[in-house]
Amino acid sequence: MSLRVRCVCCCRGLVAGLPATHTHPRPRPRPRWTRLKKIGRYALPVVVGGCMFITYEILALGENVTLDTQAVEREKLKSYIYIQTAPLEQQGLQEITRKVQKGLHRVVKRLLQATADILSLPLDENNMKPEVDDDSGLWLLLKRARSTIKAVRVHAVQELAKKHHWHDYQYRTVAQACDQKTRIGLARTKDIDLRFFLRPPLLKAIEDSYIEDELRRLLACLPQSEVDQCVQYFTSLALRESNQSMSAQRGGLWCFGGNGLPYAQSLSSVPSEKVESFCLQALAKHSKVPSHCDAIVTNGGLQLLQKIYQLRQDSQKIQRNIIRTIGNLALNERLHSAIAQSGWIGILAEVMKSPHVIQASHAARALANLDRDTMEEKYEDGVYILHPQYRTNQPIKADVLFIHGLLGAAFKTWRQKDCSDMEDKNGDYTECWPKAWLAADCPNLRILTVEYDTQLSDWRSKCPVENERKSLAYRGRELLTKLKAAGVGDRPVVWVAHSMGGLLVKKILLDASEDPEMKSVVQNTQGIVFYSVPHCGSHLAEYSVNARFLLFPSVEVMELSKDSPSLTELNDNFTKLIKEQEVNVLSFGEKLPTNIGSMIKLHVVPLNSADLGIGDFIPLDVNHLDICKPRNRDSFIYQHSLKFIKDALAQELKS
Repeated sequence: MSLRVRCVCCCRGLVAGLPATHTHPRPRPRPRWTRLKKIGRYALPVVVGGCMFITYEILALGENVTLDTQAVEREKLKSYIYIQTAPLEQQGLQEITRKVQKGLHRVVKRLLQATADILSLPLDENNMKPEVDDDSGLWLLLKRARSTIKAVRVHAVQELAKKHHWHDYQYRTVAQACDQKTRIGLARTKDIDLRFFLRPPLLKAIEDSYIEDELRRLLACLPQSEVDQCVQYFTSLALRESNQSMSAQRGGLWCFGGNGLPYAQSLSSVPSEKVESFCLQALAKHSKVPSHCDAIVTNGGLQLLQKIYQLRQDSQKIQRNIIRTIGNLALNERLHSAIAQSGWIGILAEVMKSPHVIQASHAARALANLDRDTMEEKYEDGVYILHPQYRTNQPIKADVLFIHGLLGAAFKTWRQKDCSDMEDKNGDYTECWPKAWLAADCPNLRILTVEYDTQLSDWRSKCPVENERKSLAYRGRELLTKLKAAGVGDRPVVWVAHSMGGLLVKKILLDASEDPEMKSVVQNTQGIVFYSVPHCGSHLAEYSVNARFLLFPSVEVMELSKDSPSLTELNDNFTKLIKEQEVNVLSFGEKLPTNIGSMIKLHVVPLNSADLGIGDFIPLDVNHLDICKPRNRDSFIYQHSLKFIKDALAQELKS
């Protein structure tokens, strides 16, 4: 029985309980008392019933209305108050309604289209626009993007990224309300709308002349103890060049540390930018030390790098060094919040759209290190991911690694043959054929490229321990550690190497075979492509030794001496290893000499040295530099390499 019915019954009971009227005559009461008695007879049930009704309404209202005190606290903090949507179990009716609305919208669009076709009337484009989801759907996706379940988070970010028809205010709402993980996921989505990201916070303006001062101050704040000699060397070099540049610009004759400034001026028409490059290179070295990363962030390094990045829009080299440093900082998960709050995620998302492969790949590495929802691997300094650079639903079935050689680089070594040498110049020229061609032909592969510094001679100043760092033994151990952190060895892998890079591959595999924790790298190696690799040495080393007073041959060149005992031992051990592991091998050799400088023409790797003696060996009418640069996508070099990779990974690609 409801409360209202009870009130009515009680009122009737009170009326029925009153004494009945007597028929025999009584003394007539006073008129005043009679009036009060009549009023009380009708007023008392009304008062009691009204009180009970008000009590009922108050209780019912208390059950339906609650005050969220957290909302008040959020307002005090000037944050955002998120709408608390109904639980997922109670959203069935809302979802049905939304689907019905979308269905009706599609029917109306088809009707309008048919009517326009029949009557030959112009069609109103406003009526043909895709339906716009309501704001409740936006907030629902944002809530799911904050779920504690990783799969729900990732799916919600995918749904947000698909919204290409929202109003501008809806994009801005997401930009303001989404959390750090959602922003990172959106930044790693292909063709993402940049309106999903807030503009970086306004920073205090800084003049060009004070950039060096700020960089010098930051470097001076970083620890100099417990770091290797190369970090100390690069830091002192940057500070020295900075002091000399400022002295020259301010008209002073004081010079500290020798004649470094004239050297910097000879290398660049803008000495200040050259000095900035020195400082940024030193900062990049510090960012490889985990304990120094905290000091960089604490001393305002993220904001300073952002200022320089905005001021040096015309210098790709400076911007690459900055993004490289951000990628190194992103290796430390404790710094992800600081990187996100400083506005770097939106900047990296914009750089990912750059037509320049090197710029985009640096940004892809930084975002991959920030993305812990879909990435388990970490890409250390010098290891870059060419494909896939975005989040993808396609399963990755195998890895292909590209390692350059002497005087090469992670990207320029693998470019298409230079346009000036091409007979048919067209707009399809690519700066990196593994990213442009191989990724399209084999989308289920992860394609990595590795970078390390090399040089022919020791004319330039160098780190005091650089000789040790440039040896095959040191480089092999260093690259093996970095590649293992990137997940190399967890799935089948094919190695592609040019020149001295092939010797590094051999050293890496031999070191991995002797380390129980690294053996998976060897066991999962399915194939190796060698582009003119000097298995038995190179004529370049002989030439450099004969002209040692001119070239001062570097450690890399000295190790390439023909019939070197170390090369012979490396080759014998490697040959034995790949026979045991039954690894497929494809080798290419050069027939034409290579121009080194303007006066030297040299056959760098003779055919007998490029032939490993195992697998197929194909000599080509190209020189040492062009042997890994296909003329076009249909060229023999690329098509034969592609076929080898597909055959080596046939079982994985078919599954």
